[in-house]
Amino acid sequence: MPPRLTKLGAGDFTDGRNIYSKVAGEQIRRVSVDIEIERAQQVAPEGTAITAIDYRLGGTLERPTKSFVTVDASGVARLSRAESRTNMITGKVTTTLTSSVLPGLPNGVHVYSVLMTNNADQVYVVDYGGVVYRYDTRNFNKPVLAETAHLLPDGVVVGAIQFLIGEQSLVLAGSDGSVNVYFRLQVPDSSSSDGFELIRAHALEPHETSVVAIDASQRGKMFVTADAEGQIWLRHSTSEQVLLRLEPPNLSLRYSSLSFAPRGDGVLAITDDGNAYAWDIDAPHPETTFKTIFGKVWYEGYPEPSYTWQSSSGTDAFEPKFSLLPLIFGTVKATVYSLLFAIPIALGAAIYTSEFVHYRVRSVIKPTMELMASLPSVVLGFIAALVLAPIVETWIAAVLLAFVVVPTGLFFSAYLWQLLPTTVAAGLGGIPKFLLMFVSVFLFGYATYLAGPAFEALFFAGDLKAWTTGDVGSSFPVTVFLVFPFVFLFLFISSDGYVTEKLGAVLRGSNRMLAGLADLGRWFVTLVISGVLSYVLANFLMIVGLDPRGGLFDTYVQRNTLIVGFAMGFAVIPIIYTIAEDALNAVPEHLRSASLGCGATTWQTSIGIIIPTAMSGVFSAIMVGMGRAVGETMIVVMAAGNTPLTEWNIFNGLRALSANIAVELPEAVRDSTLYRMLFLAALTLFIMTFTVNTLAEVVRQRFRKRAAQM
Repeated sequence: MPPRLTKLGAGDFTDGRNIYSKVAGEQIRRVSVDIEIERAQQVAPEGTAITAIDYRLGGTLERPTKSFVTVDASGVARLSRAESRTNMITGKVTTTLTSSVLPGLPNGVHVYSVLMTNNADQVYVVDYGGVVYRYDTRNFNKPVLAETAHLLPDGVVVGAIQFLIGEQSLVLAGSDGSVNVYFRLQVPDSSSSDGFELIRAHALEPHETSVVAIDASQRGKMFVTADAEGQIWLRHSTSEQVLLRLEPPNLSLRYSSLSFAPRGDGVLAITDDGNAYAWDIDAPHPETTFKTIFGKVWYEGYPEPSYTWQSSSGTDAFEPKFSLLPLIFGTVKATVYSLLFAIPIALGAAIYTSEFVHYRVRSVIKPTMELMASLPSVVLGFIAALVLAPIVETWIAAVLLAFVVVPTGLFFSAYLWQLLPTTVAAGLGGIPKFLLMFVSVFLFGYATYLAGPAFEALFFAGDLKAWTTGDVGSSFPVTVFLVFPFVFLFLFISSDGYVTEKLGAVLRGSNRMLAGLADLGRWFVTLVISGVLSYVLANFLMIVGLDPRGGLFDTYVQRNTLIVGFAMGFAVIPIIYTIAEDALNAVPEHLRSASLGCGATTWQTSIGIIIPTAMSGVFSAIMVGMGRAVGETMIVVMAAGNTPLTEWNIFNGLRALSANIAVELPEAVRDSTLYRMLFLAALTLFIMTFTVNTLAEVVRQRFRKRAAQM
C-alpha cells in the first residue's frame, strides 16, 4: 500500500488518482480511470451546434461500432454510426461514419431530448410539449417514423425523461408533477408502421411541483425524481410505490441533476449552484406490496395487467414477478381435479365393502387399500411423469372416452346381473361376483381402447391436439359428450322415486327376470332421453357462446393436470376410503337391521340410513383427503410441468405452492426477496389448510348433531 493515502471508507484509500482496496489474501486492488479521447466525428454541418445527443456502443471486438442520434441547432435529427477497423499489420485504425436524417420531424420542433435503445433499433425524439417521435431504426440506412405519441396534456412541458434498466420502460415526468411509465407494446390494428404503440402502464404518485430531474437504478426498476422544491422521491416502477421521501436541507435548493448509485444504495444530487448532497439509502424489497403479491400487475412486454410468478432471470434488467395467485390457483386446481377423480371411487368402494360384500372379502380388500397409502409420493410422481404421461398422450381420446364408457359399462353389467336366476346369482356371490366386476372394467376399458381412434375422428376431427387449439373441428359433439353424464344423473336421481314406485306396482308378483328386464329398459330409456336432452342443451350452450375450447380444453402438453389428477387421486383414494369405511361400519347395527326388517333393500338402507348417519365421518374422510392433496409436493413437482398458469385447462400444467417452495428454495439467496416470498407462500399454504379444516370441522359437528337426533 503506498504511503500518505486518504481513507475513503472501510478498506478503501486514495491518493487522488487511484483507489486502493484491501481484498482477500492480504492483496491490494488498485482502481484507476484511463481516459482515451478518439478523433471527433463531424455529424452536423461545421459550425452548427449539437443540442441533443444519445449514443450506444456495439459491434464486435474486431469491429467496434458507435451508434448515436443527434439533433442540431437547426432542428435536424440524424442517426449516425461510426465503425472502426484495425489493420492487423500496421495497427492503424480506420473509422467509417454513416449518417442518415430522421424523416418526418416537423419544422421548428423544439427538441428536449433524444433517446436510443441499446441495440440502436429504436430512437425517441422528445419535444418540450411531450410529443414523442418514435423511429424504427432496424434498417439503419432507412429509418422510419413509426409513431407520433402525445404523452402530456396541453400546456404541460417535459420536466425529465429517461429509460429504466432494460430500456423497455420509459419514465416521463411533466411540469405538472406527473410521473408516468410507458411501455412499447404491440397493439392490434395499430396505426403505427411497426404495429407497436407507447402505452401508459403505470401512473405514479405525482409531485406537488414540476419534476426537474430523474435517474434510474442500474440494478432494478427503482428510480429517483426531484422536483422544483428540492423534494427527492425514491420510487419503484412495478409496484408503483414511493419508497422514500428525501427532504431538502433547505427550501431554497433546486437540483439540476441526480445520480443513483450503481449498487442502488445511495443518491447524489447536484444543485444549480454546484453544491452536491448525498444520501445513503436501503430499500431491499421494493417489488413487494399487497397488490404485487395478490393483485394484477402490468409487467414490461405484457399486453395487459396479469397474475404472474417469475422469480428470476439472467440479467439485472429482469423484472421480478411475485404474484402468489398463480401458485394458489395451481394448488386449488390440482386439488379439485384429484378429488374429482378420487372421491367417487373412494366413497363407492367404501360403501360397497361396508354394506355389500362378505366380511371375508372385506378383510382382504381393506388391508390392500390401506397398503396403497404407503406408496411414496415420489414413486407415484415418477411413474406418472415417465410412464403414465406418454401413454395418456398417445391414447388421450380413449382415456377421455373411458370416463363415460367404463362407468356406463359397469351399470350395464349390473342390470344384466339382475337377469340371472336367483340360484345362479347366489352361487356367484362374494369373490366371483367381485372378480366379474374387474372383468367388466377390463372388457369395457379394452373397448374404449379399440374405439379411441373412431371417437377421436368423430368428436375431434381426427386430431385432438389440433382440435383443442381451434384449428380443426367443431366443439358441439364434445359439448354433448360433456353434458351427457350430468343430464343422465339428474334424470335418474330425480325420477328414481316415482318410477320405482310405478314399476313396483306394475311388476308386483312378477318373477326376477321380468323385473330385471323392466329395470334394464328403464335405464336404457333414461339413456336415450339423456342423449336427446344433451343434444338440445349443447345447442343452447353453443348459441350463448359457451365453448369448452379455450377453457376446460386448450393446448395439450404432456405433463398436465389430467396426469396430476390420476397420480394424486391414487394417493388420496386410500385415505378417503379407509376413514369413510370405518365411519360406515361404526353405524349402530340396530339401525341397519331395522331398515332391512322393514323391507328396504341393501342399497336403500345404505342411501337412506347408513350414509346420513355416518355423514360426519364421511365428510371428515373427504377433508383429510383434501388436506393430503393440498399439501402434496413431489407428484406436482414431477408430473405437473411447474408452469404457473391461471387456467382451468385440464390439458396444461400448473405450479402449486408446495411444489414452488420445493423447487425454488434451494436456489434462493438467504434474506432475499425471493427467500422471503417462499416463506410467505408456506404461510399462505398453512392458512389455506387451516381455514379449510376449520370450516370442515364446523360442518362435521353439524352432521354429527343431526345424526345424533336419529
